Amino acid sequence: MPHTVETATAYVIDVLEAKGTASREDFDVPGIVSATHNIAETWDFRSVCHTRFWGIVASFLRP
Repeated sequence: MPHTVETATAYVIDVLEAKGTASREDFDVPGIVSATHNIAETWDFRSVCHTRFWGIVASFLRP
């Protein structure tokens, strides 16, 4: 399956909501997707360092 902005968005939402402690509404998901894509240069976010990904996520936490 090809990786697209849609599959990247679904991946981000799945990861954010995986433990049930946060929801997509707590974060700027499009911002996370865009920033991660700019760094990774791919829509397959599984290749992104876990620590780096969560650093990006933290910067897009909504107030």
